[in-house]
Amino acid sequence: MNILRIILAILLPPLGVFLTVGIGMHFWINILLTIFFYIPGLVHAIWVIATKSTE
Repeated sequence: MNILRIILAILLPPLGVFLTVGIGMHFWINILLTIFFYIPGLVHAIWVIATKSTE
């Protein structure tokens, strides 16, 4: 399932974060990062997916 989330995060970073943690602080931070610059939003999304899926 993480592979699917990472693929979706590459296409649209907030979607990967939403599928992992829902609408919360990380989702809104990722929206802002993706609006301003795509790469920081992508890095944040992959970080959230990697750390939250192990909990």
